[in-house]
Amino acid sequence: MTIGGTLAKAREEAGLTVPQVAGRTRIRETVIHAIERDDFSMCGGNFYSRGHIRSIAHSIGIDPEPLVQEYDDAHGGSPQAVSAREVFEAKTPVKILERRSPNWSAAMAAALAIVVIYGIFRVATGEERHKSAERAAAPAAPTQAAIRPSHSAAVAQAPRKEVTVSLKAKRASWLSVQDAKGKQLFSGVIRPGQSEEWTAKKRISLVIGNGGGVHLTVNGKNVGSPGQDGQVVRLSFGPGDPQKG
Repeated sequence: MTIGGTLAKAREEAGLTVPQVAGRTRIRETVIHAIERDDFSMCGGNFYSRGHIRSIAHSIGIDPEPLVQEYDDAHGGSPQAVSAREVFEAKTPVKILERRSPNWSAAMAAALAIVVIYGIFRVATGEERHKSAERAAAPAAPTQAAIRPSHSAAVAQAPRKEVTVSLKAKRASWLSVQDAKGKQLFSGVIRPGQSEEWTAKKRISLVIGNGGGVHLTVNGKNVGSPGQDGQVVRLSFGPGDPQKG
């Protein structure tokens, strides 16, 4: 039996419809129908075809690896080994809120108003009274103890040596996680409500099958959902992130 025929038969035996499988995997119904007819042209390439086969197989409760092997045999074999950075280099930037640039027009208007008030004050009170007021308003010089950095501040400024990535699934998504040496930290389907966390020394790279269905926290900072529903997202983070890998 072909790959598509095997998936269709297993789905029917599991008592699931194509819309139900689409809801579990976040793969479009038209793509699932095409795969069950052994038409992989809508998947977007061999890499995504393998991911869709795995995701559908997991959702209907069968082992995906024999089907992936059959796909590789029929389409020229599995891909050649490449570096983790080349495979998982982030192509979709993580959206991080940035501070707005200061409103220089408002700042200049405020400064001009202060200069005018200062001139009126000098004329009204005289030079000596103005100097006395300046001396009275001058803040006390900080003590040596106040300006000496504390030990805790020095520790807080030390650079991070590890990267930690936490992920919580809002909807089901296929997921692959590797460290800087290409070691597989996670591969499979993550279910709604499921949370995972990984720590590595240099870099953690992710391929997320449903960018809008997960929530990320990188090195303790909330970065939200890295993509849209159904969007495949590739990300890479180091100890100094969150930022583009």
